Amino acid sequence: MAGTGRRSARGGPAIRWLGAAGAVIPLLSLVFVLGVLLIEALPAINVNGLHFFTGTDWNPGNTYGESTVTRGVEHPVGAYYGALPLIVGTLATSAIALVIAVPVSIGAALVIVERLPKRVASAVGMVLELLAGIPSVIVGLWGAMTFGPFIAHHVAPLIARTAPDVPVLRYFRGDPGHGEGLLVSGLVLAVMIIPIIASTSRDLIRQVPLLPREGAIALGMTEFECARRVTLPWVSSGIIGAVVLGLGRALGETMAVAMVSGAVLGTMPKDIYSTMTTIAATVVSQLDSAMTDFTNFAVKTLAEVSLVLMVITLLTNVAAQLLVRRVSGTALPVGRGV
Repeated sequence: MAGTGRRSARGGPAIRWLGAAGAVIPLLSLVFVLGVLLIEALPAINVNGLHFFTGTDWNPGNTYGESTVTRGVEHPVGAYYGALPLIVGTLATSAIALVIAVPVSIGAALVIVERLPKRVASAVGMVLELLAGIPSVIVGLWGAMTFGPFIAHHVAPLIARTAPDVPVLRYFRGDPGHGEGLLVSGLVLAVMIIPIIASTSRDLIRQVPLLPREGAIALGMTEFECARRVTLPWVSSGIIGAVVLGLGRALGETMAVAMVSGAVLGTMPKDIYSTMTTIAATVVSQLDSAMTDFTNFAVKTLAEVSLVLMVITLLTNVAAQLLVRRVSGTALPVGRGV
């Protein structure tokens, strides 16, 4: 026994050092990625300036001709980059995806846990997990070949006929084209993040104790009120985390969006059906042509726009953490009218 205690004492510091290293490695990885992006993007930041965030043109210039030097940085003549359409496209598609996915996911999770029989709930849960693992290129191909044309030929005309002709709703009365654009991109992203949010929310709702729910029903609450005022507040911080996971997937999605957005650079979306692109889709679609820039300025500009995407993602996560801290202490109600 004494020998075992001595071996445990000798192994204690090693375990603590390993645990500390495991905790520090993710932080170091984040700092390393941010540092590399910042170093690579500094020349582009120096040349592009603030108009990078307000400009709409995306012109690599003459990548095979003469070059010029601006603020000590060599770049092709006529190179001008504006990332505002990319930023707007990224945020707009993610917002559409969240507006569709969050209520559908939470509703599906509640139905699976509280309504369906166990065998059916297990089958539906397995389907959700399988959907979460489908490669994005397959979802993008489905969106480009089937879902997008269906929206353009059947849904968009119905919206155009029924939506009132008022300034706000005119945004929904544009030309749907062949099914590529902002709306289809957002809906495809919603399809991709629904399994993530729904499966995580399902696991969280399963952990809510039975007694508080039964007590709420006994005190006169309806099942809807019980879900809204007891079940969901009980797991609100976890659901926010699930939503942030889905949002991170939506912000960084590349292939699916590149296949259904139209991949049009330099134009702001004029309506819900306009062709557009996002930051991630632009990086994956423009990287090959950027390699032909003999000054390497195009690649550095892609590093700059990637840095912008990473900052957006980090700010989103920080905001989610602050929101979790704010709602985690919310008191639960104990009954109708109390």
